[in-house]
Amino acid sequence: MKIIIAGGGTGGHIFPALAIANALKNKIPEIEILFVGAKGKMEMEKIPAAGYEIEGLDIAGYNRSSLIKNIGLPFKLIKSFLQVRKIFKSFKPDAVVGVGGYSTFPVLRFAQGKEIPSFIHESNSLPGKSNIMLGKRATRIFVPSEGMENYFPLQKIMITGNPIRKVFSKKIEKQDALQFFGLKPELKTVFVMGGSLGAKSINETIEENIDVFKKNNLQLIWQTGKNFSETAAKQEEERTNIWTNAFIDKMENAYAAADVVVARSGAMTVAEICVVGKPAIFVPYPFAAEDHQTVNAMSLVNKKAALIVPDKKVKNELFPCLLQLINDEPMMKNLGNNVSELKNINADEIIAAEIIKQINNKAQ
Repeated sequence: MKIIIAGGGTGGHIFPALAIANALKNKIPEIEILFVGAKGKMEMEKIPAAGYEIEGLDIAGYNRSSLIKNIGLPFKLIKSFLQVRKIFKSFKPDAVVGVGGYSTFPVLRFAQGKEIPSFIHESNSLPGKSNIMLGKRATRIFVPSEGMENYFPLQKIMITGNPIRKVFSKKIEKQDALQFFGLKPELKTVFVMGGSLGAKSINETIEENIDVFKKNNLQLIWQTGKNFSETAAKQEEERTNIWTNAFIDKMENAYAAADVVVARSGAMTVAEICVVGKPAIFVPYPFAAEDHQTVNAMSLVNKKAALIVPDKKVKNELFPCLLQLINDEPMMKNLGNNVSELKNINADEIIAAEIIKQINNKAQ
């Protein structure tokens, strides 16, 4: 059995793709999996590091901020289809899985033209236009929650939740996690992250208020993304209550060490926070397609399972909100308990089983 998994661009696409790949491998150890990504994007580094092969396409997405940058887009799309055709001719997949990102569209569109089973994993509560288009001819569409029949054919939808890495389900002692970052067990800890690419407004607000942590006997784990890492490193040099890096490989330790999490509300971050059961303040990325990060965050806020601070208000409202929450033990406990009730820990296995079932059905 041979499967292509296409997509990437951010951790929110790459990590569920790897979770699905690992689940497929667990069910059929001899299965062959090939990833297809976009050249220059983070999947070209992360996928081989996880032990899988990847082919890169010369493709880019539509640039909403600069129309002139879209001039070469049709040529890149044509080139990517030629590259996809070559990959299919060589690898001969039995099925393809799209997880979102630039490479998903040409790979799934080509597969659908050849009547090869195609599967979509849509992680957000509000899907992108590309996935909506591909969904019309997909074999199955795996979605995080109810209400997706507004975007996809009802008979193709399968509610699975979002697949997350198994490591987040494992129990890690808080003291061991704090030791990993060289932080103190007697102080409350705030974990701030902006996803794999960083979050400018959050990072700038943290830097401007960096001494608030020490004044309130707090310590900080700060994942900055690569664009802000040097600035944050200077702050760390002068203070003992801060640990910072561009990217955290052992994210499970960061969650285990945290009393409160401050983050963007990408679908995978939301899914992870549900599993680790931590009180969170979401600052949705305002330029996400169709503002889907706000939709993701509000799905928890409406269930009293998280708090939200709009990006345009982050400079004035984030720290008052954070300090109020971290000094309110009952509120922290309620948010943690409520968010835990929304967790889903076996989405990857459900998705893998359905992919294998559909391939076998077609082969019969």
